[in-house]
Amino acid sequence: MPPPTSTPNPTAKRRKCLIYTALAIMLQTLIIVAFVLIFMRIKSPKLRLRSITVDSLTASSASFNAKLTGEVAVKNANFGRFKYPESTVSFLYRGSTVGTARVPSGRAKARSTAKLNVTVAAESKNDRDLGGDLSSGKITLSSHATLEGKVHLFNVIKRKKTATMDCTMDVDTKTRVVQNLRCD
Repeated sequence: MPPPTSTPNPTAKRRKCLIYTALAIMLQTLIIVAFVLIFMRIKSPKLRLRSITVDSLTASSASFNAKLTGEVAVKNANFGRFKYPESTVSFLYRGSTVGTARVPSGRAKARSTAKLNVTVAAESKNDRDLGGDLSSGKITLSSHATLEGKVHLFNVIKRKKTATMDCTMDVDTKTRVVQNLRCD
């Protein structure tokens, strides 16, 4: 006598298939949410003046001329590249612009830092406060720049982002060295 065969219950089969489908949908949803939270979060890049040197400096009691060379860094922490047009870095003495440097258009690759060299000819004429700064041996300059560009994620998503820089520095008039370079 052959052993009795059990016939599978069609309702149990459907229920099992439905549970597996629901689990697969929940897993895919979880993966998509994690992807969006980790990779699709777009931050503004950071713009900093990394270093600056004094190439030449002449100063009298009411004016100064200086040629400065610096390295500007655009740090992109995003998973997509940051593309920006040409911009300028302004150098100020006591709130007045004494020189500007051109920042060429370019791009910072995903999760990397683009380094750019800038040169500025700074000059201030007929400034009555300059004599006091020269007698103290240092001229305090500040610099400001704004880069407005787009972060490109996977060549599909493009978001406008702005990187700003505000730095201060002291130029020692005797040794012609930049000291106390601070960027916010």
